[in-house]
Amino acid sequence: MSNQTVSPGALLAGRYRIAELLAEIDGARVWRAVDEVLSRAVVVDVLPAGDPRTNVLFDAARRAAAANDPRFLRVLDCDVFEGVTYCVREWAGGRPLERMLGTGPLTGQQAGWLAREVSEALENLHRTGHSHGSISPATVVVTDAGAIKVVGLATEAALRSTGPGTPEQDVRALGELLYSSLTGRWPGPAPAWGLQPAPVEHGRLLSPRQVRAGVPRSLDDIADRLLGDPPRHHAAAITSAAGLSAALSGVVGSSHEPPSQMDETVAVARQNGSIDDATQVVPASPPPALDPTPPRAHSNGQAQPAYASTQETRPVRRQQPSQNGGGRRRPPADEPRRRGSWGGRILILLAVLALLSVVLMAQFLVKGAINKEQSGSETTPDAPQSSGPPPSTGAAATIVAAKDFDPEPKGNGEEHPEDVPNTYDKKAGTTWTTMSYKNRPDLGGTKPGVGIVYDLGEVTAVSSVTVGLVGEGTDLELMVPEEDPSTSPAAVSGWKSVAKAADAGESAELKPAQPVESRYVLVWLTKLPKEGGGYRGEISEVKIQK
Repeated sequence: MSNQTVSPGALLAGRYRIAELLAEIDGARVWRAVDEVLSRAVVVDVLPAGDPRTNVLFDAARRAAAANDPRFLRVLDCDVFEGVTYCVREWAGGRPLERMLGTGPLTGQQAGWLAREVSEALENLHRTGHSHGSISPATVVVTDAGAIKVVGLATEAALRSTGPGTPEQDVRALGELLYSSLTGRWPGPAPAWGLQPAPVEHGRLLSPRQVRAGVPRSLDDIADRLLGDPPRHHAAAITSAAGLSAALSGVVGSSHEPPSQMDETVAVARQNGSIDDATQVVPASPPPALDPTPPRAHSNGQAQPAYASTQETRPVRRQQPSQNGGGRRRPPADEPRRRGSWGGRILILLAVLALLSVVLMAQFLVKGAINKEQSGSETTPDAPQSSGPPPSTGAAATIVAAKDFDPEPKGNGEEHPEDVPNTYDKKAGTTWTTMSYKNRPDLGGTKPGVGIVYDLGEVTAVSSVTVGLVGEGTDLELMVPEEDPSTSPAAVSGWKSVAKAADAGESAELKPAQPVESRYVLVWLTKLPKEGGGYRGEISEVKIQK
């Protein structure tokens, strides 16, 4: 048997019934087949006799078989039959990211979740010293159930003769996935995977937010730290899958449940007026094992390596309200119309008026009594007067708003403002992070500190502030306005420190020597923990006690 004689209907190795040619890669052929022993669909890579990639493919198959992360499609068999080298892999019903991006970019939540799932799988792989070697929109599949599957672990690179690759190359490819998912453009000088190249300015790749409006600032920052050369704002580059997983988990959370069905949601979202709207879709039934859709050609003229079904799912569109009757629902013909009595309506109206009269009279009497009591207390010469600091009650103060504080001229005016609400949403898994600073933990020596100002709505007694932190070695202070406690100073000099904590770990309690009164309190970070190649602070939750 030769590579050319393997055709639909042929039985390979007495077990795998060839169904359809999916792709051809430099003389190697990728087939969809059925394992007749286990009655399941599989993918079979076939090399012609004497192909120099045979030993490379065997080695890649052994490495892929050792991977135990369920997001990688497993290698099931690899052998030689009648001179033909074949490698059998799992099949997953779903859609490759390449096809999904053909209809437009993903929402921010979807793009971040997808990249985090792939990065977590690669994080586990890189710990073993191996890499995928060929991460691309064609090798990342979203299954019919909404899960992520990464296909072609090691074997894809072997077929393409690109070498085994490195973890650093995998991380770079993840940056390209995230960028293209957010923008619908490919971050390279030429079209690729059906996408047009992203724009550049003065030789530098534009950030996702510069290409497409509505991209979350946090994801824009992560994409720039992956692809920027160097990253903007002196941020530390992300060079490991573990670092990327941690950064994305801080933005989209750590749940493995997809934010919504990963399908043609963007088209419907545009119809609803928001590119980031989550749109409900209903997945179609998985395709039959022997009824695949025709392979789609790449931009380079080769057939798409369809490792998963391209069966599409369709979004459920919201039904528009009827315009008949001014938008009111027209009752069915067999539904009796409700009729009301004018006499009953008049009685109800009179009862409401009588109740309002009673309420108004009660308010008048109560107000008169209160005014009289206050008047009497004002004329009493022995009435006690409050003095000294307010007593500590231990009750939680309500945070009504908050804002990042990075004042100029040494600061740039903002420090991830979109993530500030994460610090008082009562969810420990959501966080706010500073920018990354290089060389020194004291924010690189570029500024005295950075932090968040919390607004309590009114001047309130503050006895302590508990700050949840991520990392080890954070120095921070609790500060209140130097003069007017009802205003928020714009400069650092307008604040005074009332409590400090040094080398804090997971939590720090900032407790003034005595309770203070203020509407605004500032949590001020002056030294940051080590993170990757730089220093970066992170706050998970802030609680203020009266």
